[in-house]
This record gives sequence, C-alpha cells and structure tokens, in this order.
Amino acid sequence: MGNAVLQSIHVHPVKAFRGHAPREAVVEPWGLAGDRRWTLIDDGGKVVTQREQPRLALAAAEPEAGGGVRLFAPGQAPLTVSVPEPAGTVPVNVFGTKVEAVPAAAAADAWCSACAGADVRLVHMDDPGTRRPVDPEYALPGETVSFADGYPLLVTTTASLDALNSLIAEGAHAAEGPLPMNRFRPNVVVAGTEAWAEDHWSRISMGEVVFRVAKASGRCVVTTVDQDTAVRGREPLRTLARHRKVGSRLLFGQNLVPLSRGTIRVGDPVRVLQ
Repeated sequence: MGNAVLQSIHVHPVKAFRGHAPREAVVEPWGLAGDRRWTLIDDGGKVVTQREQPRLALAAAEPEAGGGVRLFAPGQAPLTVSVPEPAGTVPVNVFGTKVEAVPAAAAADAWCSACAGADVRLVHMDDPGTRRPVDPEYALPGETVSFADGYPLLVTTTASLDALNSLIAEGAHAAEGPLPMNRFRPNVVVAGTEAWAEDHWSRISMGEVVFRVAKASGRCVVTTVDQDTAVRGREPLRTLARHRKVGSRLLFGQNLVPLSRGTIRVGDPVRVLQ
C-alpha cells in the first residue's frame, strides 16, 4: 500500500453530535476511548440520530475528565454532564437490538430536548464490554461495541472520497459536491492509498494496533446531511447508488474491530496485513 498513513482521528462522544479530532486516541476492544458512549433516545427507548433529527449535526460534544461530556449547540448555554451513577438502567433500542444504559440527569434531558426539538433523553453506556455484542453474523465471540451504528470503528480513505467526488461532479446533482469527509462520520481517515483499496482489506494495522475488517459500511440518509448547516441534499446516496451498490447496500468505508489494544496517532503508518 506504499506510504499510507493515518491522516485524522475522530471521536464522537455523543452519537449523532459533532465530535472532535484528537491527535491520538486509545483503542479499546469496543472502539476509540470515549467514542459514542452517550446517545439520545425517544420516549419508547429508540435511539435518536440525524436520520430523524438532522439538526443534531449542529450540536457538539467534547470529552470531560472521568468520561463526562460538555455539550454545545447554537442558541443554548453549554452544559457539562457527568457520568451518571449506575443506580439503574433503562432499555435502549439500537436498530432493533436491546441494550441497557444509564440515564443522565433531568437537566441533560431538557438541554438535549431543546436541541433536538423533540422530547429525548440522554443515556450513557456504563459497561461497553458486556452491554452490546457486535452482529454475530460478522463477529468473533465476545466482540462488543458502544452506541456506534454496528462496529467499533469506521475507516475511510481520502482517495476514495476524491474518487466519489469526481463521480458526483459528473452527475445531475454536481452542485452539491465536492463533499467533505465529515458526511461519513468516520473514526479514522487514511491517506496514501489507491481509491477503493479498502474494499480488499481483511486485516490492517495502524501504528501499534491491529484491526480486523468486518464488512463494508452500508450508508444511510445521514450522509446527505450537511454537517455545518443540517440541510439535507441528494448526495452522496444518488452517486453511491449508481456506482457503489451491492445488493441493497450503498457502500463507502469499512467497519473495523480491534484485535489488540493500544494508542493510535495521526501520522502512524497504516499497513495491510491480509
């Protein structure tokens, strides 16, 4: 793969909120430390994301000491939320999978409801090592995940985004491009590969950490949300449907499961092991 390197790292403490881009991150078995340990749920316990509430793209979450988060949104005073005491859990429906999570304080619910424009609750995954297994069809025994869509990490490559943007430029909605990488909300972005090289990876290393490539990432309507304005468009799904459709899935990026612990850093070499 030549001189492929880890170009950027992205951690989203609250699922569906804007994240931050640290220079390094600890890799835990269920994902990057602090990534998607919090999520919003509706009255029925179903996870709320930008699929239902695109305006969540305008909210941001930054990590606080001890696993807490500081929340930001336009027109609202910032709010610091501590990790709740595990006095009791509530059931959460994550795309059909039932998971137990610990509810945050009422003040956090009120803040998040104002942000979402709907009644929601903020909950925290207290024990990601046991709460939610990875899809058994693509998992090894014991693999778990936080509130990420399905897998511990998502990797994308700059070369594939460049190729996708070239295809968008040729289409009916060319004015929507070029799209930035944040449309795809990856955890790690790799530079220095060929376009779509990641389709052929089955095991890779970034710095000192080894990852198993579980499956390609099927993309949803969240990718059409401008992460700076919360406005929805048609791309990239229209172009992915023409060029990257396999079965019913529109593919961009690969889902990763860590096979070892360690720290990854921007600039780390990325190697294909298998």
